[in-house]
Amino acid sequence: MDAVAPRVLAYLGRALSLELTAVQQYMFQASLAESWGDQDSAQRFRQETVEEMQHAEKIVQRMLSLGVAPSASQLRPVTHAPDLVGLLQLNSVLENDLIQHYAEAVSFCLLHGDADNGAFFRGLWSDEQHHGAELADWLASLDSPRVLAAERAMF
Repeated sequence: MDAVAPRVLAYLGRALSLELTAVQQYMFQASLAESWGDQDSAQRFRQETVEEMQHAEKIVQRMLSLGVAPSASQLRPVTHAPDLVGLLQLNSVLENDLIQHYAEAVSFCLLHGDADNGAFFRGLWSDEQHHGAELADWLASLDSPRVLAAERAMF
């Protein structure tokens, strides 16, 4: 096995933290939407949770294949909003952070001739770009908040 640049390992560790942040964020939002009586949104958030968990699993497997122990030590706190539109806007920020992170990782790997890790990050980058586009479409489809103030969870 060739030596892996420490920066690649750092990209993997940060990616794991971001993906697990997304998992906890979407899991929370699924429960919140359900408490609002919005079963459709709750189900969409649950599906996003599964997809982000699959990304986290891929990263863990990649780290193990490179001989390092996975560590996600910098999870962000869950963010919340009083309505679905607000939640989706917050999710857009997180998805954009993931997209940017993977773009930087791909660029680094390209510049350093690391085709294998570059391809790995490129696959995740593509997935997150797709998630970002789906999220933007969902947000655009909402004309107004779908939840009455009385039904919102208060924090």
